[in-house]
Amino acid sequence: MTRRPLSIHTRLTLWYAGALLAILIVISGLSYSLLAWSLAQDVDRSLLTVAEVVRDASRSGERLDVAEQWLREFLDPEHQLFQLLDPDGTLRLRSRRLRGDTLPLSSAARQSVIEGRPAFDTVVLHDRRVRVVTLPVRRDGRLVEVVQVGVPLRPTERTLERWAEALAVLVPLGVGLAAAGGRLMARAALKPVDDMSQAARRIDAEALARRIRVRGTGDELDRLAETLNGMLARLENTFGEMRRFSADAAHELRTPLTALKGTLEVALRSDRSVAEYQEALTSALEEVDRLVRLAEDLLLMSRATAGPEAPRARVDVEPLVLDVAEVGARLGKERAVAVRVGPVAPAVVLGDAGALRRALLNLVENGVKYTPAGGRVELTAAVTDGDVLMAVEDTGPGIDPADAARIFEPFVRLDAARARETGGAGLGLAIARSIVVAHRGTLAVGAGATGGARFTIRLPHACGRLAQMQTALGVFTALAGVAIVVAPWALALVPAGPVTVALETVGVTVALLGLALSHRVFRDRRTREPHRRAHAGEHRAGRGR
Repeated sequence: MTRRPLSIHTRLTLWYAGALLAILIVISGLSYSLLAWSLAQDVDRSLLTVAEVVRDASRSGERLDVAEQWLREFLDPEHQLFQLLDPDGTLRLRSRRLRGDTLPLSSAARQSVIEGRPAFDTVVLHDRRVRVVTLPVRRDGRLVEVVQVGVPLRPTERTLERWAEALAVLVPLGVGLAAAGGRLMARAALKPVDDMSQAARRIDAEALARRIRVRGTGDELDRLAETLNGMLARLENTFGEMRRFSADAAHELRTPLTALKGTLEVALRSDRSVAEYQEALTSALEEVDRLVRLAEDLLLMSRATAGPEAPRARVDVEPLVLDVAEVGARLGKERAVAVRVGPVAPAVVLGDAGALRRALLNLVENGVKYTPAGGRVELTAAVTDGDVLMAVEDTGPGIDPADAARIFEPFVRLDAARARETGGAGLGLAIARSIVVAHRGTLAVGAGATGGARFTIRLPHACGRLAQMQTALGVFTALAGVAIVVAPWALALVPAGPVTVALETVGVTVALLGLALSHRVFRDRRTREPHRRAHAGEHRAGRGR
């Protein structure tokens, strides 16, 4: 049987109670130790005071029984254990409460008395712990008597026992009350989460328009509710797009299937000649070809939306643009539309070369379809802010800014009749955008210089940032080398000699390394540029008007 996990408020309560219990145990231990130390200090001070009274009585020559009487009047009976000893330890006098016993004199206490210091000991007398102070009495610099005063520690022990008993009751009681209060507070604090959970359970695919209520407190729970609402909004849009896509796909499939069915029904309705059957089969084959192209486009867009399947590799932009321009030139020749290559900067991106070729070719095909005879379609590539920009510009009628976002949706045709004539299903731009987005790029449309449409693909440069970092590293290294050479002389920190020569050698070496690194980057760019211009010029000469 699977054990059901504890709820969050239960775990919070347990953690809170456990932490509080640990804190109270530590505080109780510290308080017990502090109380024991404080009581011990009080006992030692009181013992020392009584011993000084007895010592002063002995010095003044007053009878000790009178001193004992005085102590009995002003002190409790527990402070009536005292005795006088000779310097050699012989008992001279003791209080009546000792009843024939003597307070022991340890070797450590004897040594302290010889040194003129009071000594404190804890001894056992008749199974009772007694705290004893030993105080020397000196006259004219010599030891004449030893005063010992003792007090049983039972009162102190009883005080500590009562304090421990109180802690043993108060700590569990406090933890229990705190746990109960913490559980109520945790439930109250997590109740909005339960409400959000119940509200989320009521939201299904048919009710994605519902939202989780935001309390307006601006706290973490409100931010969670806003995040969930944003996710629901994205899911609603996604489900809406899926429904529209399914409906549009069904509509696109129904048209050729209806035409195919009608052609076959007409052909089978009566006997026909061979030529008529061939004409019907040819028409049916055209509709089948249209269905195949539509299925292939749908499959390609689905794969592009899921991301490139092949591992990302380095793709050189220039050969890609020239290849697409060559294919576009053949397409444009049938419609008397020129396809040419404009300025193409050397650049490299990461991705699937075949998918990127299809995206760029879809843009060229779209430009050729909607550009009137005698117009042109131009391909360019540039590097801007570390990104690669590939643009396809035509001299067609252009696109209304209000329709700029719609044209990238599947099955959208701004001119449906014209699209039917060209055989398009309205998936070319959607496929291109899906491929570009899968490569972490963007596809945008705007107005061209001649009023036509200009589609721009922006992709991250695979080498641009690396070249910038190499250049910056080279410049920094060169400056560091110059600083190493100049600093000893400018600051006058190193006298002329072998050390200065060594520093200059190191600095010159570092500076040369930095200059070499920067020169290599610029040299690579300079050597690629003439080759690119020559290649592009040959292509334009061969594919011009």
